[in-house]
Amino acid sequence: MLVDSHCHLDRLDLSAHQGSLDAALQAARGRGVGHFLCIGVSADNASAVKALSERYADVDCSVGIHPLDLAPDQTPALDWLLGELAHPHAVAIGETGLDYHYEPEAAQLQQASFRLHLEASRQTGKPVIVHTRSAQADTLALLREANLPQAGVLHCFTEEWDMARAALDLGYYISLSGIVTFRNAEALREVARRVPADRLLVETDSPYLAPVPHRGKPNLPEYVREVAEFIASIRSESYENLARQTTENFKRLFPLARVA
Repeated sequence: MLVDSHCHLDRLDLSAHQGSLDAALQAARGRGVGHFLCIGVSADNASAVKALSERYADVDCSVGIHPLDLAPDQTPALDWLLGELAHPHAVAIGETGLDYHYEPEAAQLQQASFRLHLEASRQTGKPVIVHTRSAQADTLALLREANLPQAGVLHCFTEEWDMARAALDLGYYISLSGIVTFRNAEALREVARRVPADRLLVETDSPYLAPVPHRGKPNLPEYVREVAEFIASIRSESYENLARQTTENFKRLFPLARVA
């Protein structure tokens, strides 16, 4: 069994499945995907991801505010986050983090929000899902500052091995998406080869970043199979072993998830 550890089910392009999320999820199940973590990115979509987790027994959710979804000059309220995290199927916090690639001018606001999410993680014991782009030093500095007792994950990892190693040293997991299959992603493939087996996750980040051979098309949760098969091949291990290991890793990182 595989787990899609990071997908945006409320944003999928469902044209390939006649507009039906039921059909899209069933197609993924038919390819061995047994669980889905639907990700919160804003106050607006928190209710949507929670509703999906209530509708499907194999879907859990996270809640949080993406660094590019922050309201100008306004960090989310800690009380709001803690209230959302009380939902029984909200198993993680985020995605949160830093993105200086698109909004370097918002660095201070993003850092304040990230700190708030990390504090919510401390208070609830739920793991944090970290987005980081063009912000390596500050991301690692804030993770060190937080010094959380439980692990989290750097999702859709796109950095080089030095950052992966630093995050691993802090107890974090590394999640890889379809980007690892892209022609120009050799540095990321090196990360995929070197991450310890017990700290690796796979994801689609659908509807974004479809893996080869679907690149350029809307991504779907069923394509996590292509991600896992590719990573297994470059790690010189069987797909079955990688699927089993990444599923066990997901269960360990997200102990509240309803994974069979």
